[in-house]
Amino acid sequence: MCASQTFRILVVDDLTDNLFLLQTILEAEGYEVDTADNGNLALSKIANSPPDLILMDVMMPDMSGYDVTKQIRQNHNIPFIPILLVTAHEDANDVQGLALGANDFIRKPIEFDTLLSRIEAFLQFK
Repeated sequence: MCASQTFRILVVDDLTDNLFLLQTILEAEGYEVDTADNGNLALSKIANSPPDLILMDVMMPDMSGYDVTKQIRQNHNIPFIPILLVTAHEDANDVQGLALGANDFIRKPIEFDTLLSRIEAFLQFK
C-alpha cells in the first residue's frame, strides 16, 4: 500500500462484533474504516462520501448485501467502488452477487490474510 495515500473502507454488517473485529484488523493495516450496521445507512454513507472499497455482509435483515450492491451499481452518481461480499453460506449465489455488480466473495470464517490480500489487490488499481 502506498504510504502517501490512506484508503477508506466501508464495512457493512448487522453484527456489532463483526464490525468491531473487521475495523480493528483493517485499521491495524493502515486503512481508514467506516462502518454501517444496515443497508440504508451504508447507502447514505456511500452517497455522501464514497469509500475506496466496500466489505459487505450478504445476510442482513431489511436489506441484503445483494440488494445494497444492486442499488450502488444502479446509482450513476456513485463512482465505481470495488465491493467484496462476505458470506458464511457455502451455497451463496456467487453468480447472482457477481451479476449484481459485486467484485468478489469472502467466506466466513474470514481468513484475514486472504481478506487483506484481496483488498490490496482491488485497491492497487485505484
